[in-house]
Amino acid sequence: MKSKKFNILGKGVNVGMEIPQPQNKNRMLSHAMALITIIMWSSAFPGLRFSLVYYSPQALMLLRFLFASATLIAIGAIRKIRLPERKDIPKFAGGGLVGIFLYMLLLNYGTVTVVSGVASFIIASAPVFTIILSRLILKESVRRVSWIGVAVSFCGLVVIMLSQTAEFSFSAGVLLILGAAVATSAHNIIQRSFLKKYSPLEATTFTILSATAIMLVFAPALVRELPASPLDVDLVVAYIGLFPAGLGYLTWNFALSKAEKTTHVTVFLYLSPFLSSLLGFFWLGETFSPWTLLGGVVIIAGMVLTNLSGKGKP
Repeated sequence: MKSKKFNILGKGVNVGMEIPQPQNKNRMLSHAMALITIIMWSSAFPGLRFSLVYYSPQALMLLRFLFASATLIAIGAIRKIRLPERKDIPKFAGGGLVGIFLYMLLLNYGTVTVVSGVASFIIASAPVFTIILSRLILKESVRRVSWIGVAVSFCGLVVIMLSQTAEFSFSAGVLLILGAAVATSAHNIIQRSFLKKYSPLEATTFTILSATAIMLVFAPALVRELPASPLDVDLVVAYIGLFPAGLGYLTWNFALSKAEKTTHVTVFLYLSPFLSSLLGFFWLGETFSPWTLLGGVVIIAGMVLTNLSGKGKP
């Protein structure tokens, strides 16, 4: 098997230069980075919910991604990454608009009326949309066992949701967050195409900078709200900007660059509600029911099925 040589923080390499890499090593790296990303992203939902008490959705997303952009610019300057080719700039702008700007706008507005736990459950449905888009757009073959694995993990997701959301009610916020799940699925497909030509650091930096530039339309709201925000809230926003946003998207793109199939990585999104529950249990003392544990086991079983190696029938 041949694949491009990428360093998560390094420069992009000549597309024509390829070296053989062991498939198992790539799979392990991809899974490790995906897990690290999901841990960071799982911590973002309560941070968003907390910060939205003091910030409007528009001001919050801009401030968060100013922190993310500053982080990636600093890393990019140290690593001396190349600039994007002129013909690719509109593509990065489109990727930032759909995968970051639209996703964050829908998620922030939805989280105003939907509790963070329910929001994480809905966002975790993204692998269902991703596997469909991967088949339609990237023409990736999807083996039957992968479809079964995605379905099994989704069942585990439903178990966790039913165990913790007795107060759940359908609302416009739910529709907004469902739209965010579709947007992040599109983001995965777009980034997968970028990673054929750019390193994870380059693809992440150019996409997030494009999205942040679009978010500058919300600068007046941020200027009004920032002086009245408590320091602890700003520290939370800095955290969700630096880690779940900046570094989180970087490790996620690295995972995508090493994955054989897009779905092998995106199925990790199913773990987000489970990890959110674990973090809530150990960090905030929230209840952790046996049903939640069962749902987590089912999710992991589905992930194993989705990532089974071998060719098999599509």
